[in-house]
Amino acid sequence: MADKPNWRTSSYTGTENCIEVADNDPTLVQVRDSKAKLRGSMKLQPAAWAVFVKFSKGAKL
Repeated sequence: MADKPNWRTSSYTGTENCIEVADNDPTLVQVRDSKAKLRGSMKLQPAAWAVFVKFSKGAKL
């Protein structure tokens, strides 16, 4: 487990209306709202995150 989340936003982000992702822990992917960072984060299994990313790119599942 990583000591501290390494938060990053998409390179496509032009505004602050985005999410941040911390995927530097091989056992956990964290996702949070970039405008409400203190509200907490969703914690996902890497496999679930991979399916979401694939789906968001328009791939058929």
